[in-house]
Amino acid sequence: MERTVTFLCISPVIEEFVDAGESARKADRPELMRMIKYVAEHQVNYCIVHKVDQLARNRADDVAIHLALRDAGVMLVSASENIDETPSGKLLHGIMSSIAEFYSRNLATETVKGLTQKAAQGGTTNRAPIGNVNVGVRDERGRENRTVQVDEERAPHITWAFQVYASGRWTLSQIHRELIARGLTTLPTPKRPSKPIAISTLHRLLSNPYYKGDVRFKGATYKGSHEAIVPKEVWYQVQAVLDAHKSAADATQVHDHYLKGTVYCGQCGERLIITNAKNRHGNVYPYFVCSGRHSGKTECTSQAMLIEDVERLIEKYYEMIEVSPGLRQDLAGKIHADFDLLMANETKELSRLTSERDRLDDERMKLLQAHYAGAVPIDLLKQEQDRIANQIGDIQHRLEAHHDEYASARANLDDSLGLLANIVSIYQRADDANRRLCNQAFFHRIFIEEEGDVRVEYERPFGSLCDTEEQMNALNWAAEAKKKGEAQTG
Repeated sequence: MERTVTFLCISPVIEEFVDAGESARKADRPELMRMIKYVAEHQVNYCIVHKVDQLARNRADDVAIHLALRDAGVMLVSASENIDETPSGKLLHGIMSSIAEFYSRNLATETVKGLTQKAAQGGTTNRAPIGNVNVGVRDERGRENRTVQVDEERAPHITWAFQVYASGRWTLSQIHRELIARGLTTLPTPKRPSKPIAISTLHRLLSNPYYKGDVRFKGATYKGSHEAIVPKEVWYQVQAVLDAHKSAADATQVHDHYLKGTVYCGQCGERLIITNAKNRHGNVYPYFVCSGRHSGKTECTSQAMLIEDVERLIEKYYEMIEVSPGLRQDLAGKIHADFDLLMANETKELSRLTSERDRLDDERMKLLQAHYAGAVPIDLLKQEQDRIANQIGDIQHRLEAHHDEYASARANLDDSLGLLANIVSIYQRADDANRRLCNQAFFHRIFIEEEGDVRVEYERPFGSLCDTEEQMNALNWAAEAKKKGEAQTG
């Protein structure tokens, strides 16, 4: 049968928007938002996507995006699906969008079902809390099974914290300071370095039944298969103490705000707390005041500041640190070049591990041949095979962990750069909860000076990415790389 292929001649691609690593379940993706804004401000004929389910994974978002494109006079084109503005094309579009939403929701349901079953069997459904560690244990066949073991370094600190809080003679702040003095820190990960726990983390762990041997998931509690590090009677006593202090804890939440706990006095370094002032007309105005001055703890003389003024100062600071697309590209190029250099420097160690793995494989084959020849009895063969399998497993784990660590670190830095390049629009659109998350992700502390200046202590890796010297190094690196490229092609 003869097939007809129609070629549609359109103008060249004028802009490309890529949401790398972003899920289509969210409609507030930075590049998607930038694309919607772009088509509203520029003359564009077509918006081309690979598949409609890469644009949105629920019907409501798909309709909203499609309407925004239509209002801008843009036709949506799928590279792999036959959708257009004809009735049949619209029908197919609606069907594909509904299928994408069903797939997304069904996958989430199946995931929750699997995790519920795991919890019912006593398994840990996510990262084990501090004091425990997720590990891989190999069985007799060399297969790795994920389980949870007691962290011998950190567990004694957690047990001590429960015991002293159960006595009722220690406050959370006192225990927190003592744990920091004792050296308790979180487990490092490829994305986050080890650091002292926050007092909010301490409060959460004291109410976590995981420490008495239970697993809590979706509101239900199950008997866990992991080892308890806190006796049940101690855990319940701690809950009684927490309940006794609940009214005081609730009182601290009366004046809540997304900047609370992040902003500090630029003069004395104490936290800024919220207070409400009423004028002679009865109007109430919320202010940030220095807790050091308010309590008389310090001799600070800083004046109270309207909360809305502090909000604007931080919004302006985000405008100062947002990087341009060009600088983002240069920073990413230099970072990846640095990673490549680190990988090259460790080639010798990787080569040694690979050679050792090959030697063990060869030893295993010779051992098996010796057994077939009658030189090695079956019990010795099994013993030696287990030894070799364990050694090969350890080497393979180190090789995989090495590559995974670099890949994870690269991805984390790329995600951080993507956030840094779009942070102004993200922060402006965010609700209070997400603004709190942004501030916590970027900054360890935000200091507000009385003159209206802002200085910050960054969280990693934003301290390096926002450092002007590092940014200049990236620009210089990009310029040198361009010169080398031109010299080679010339």
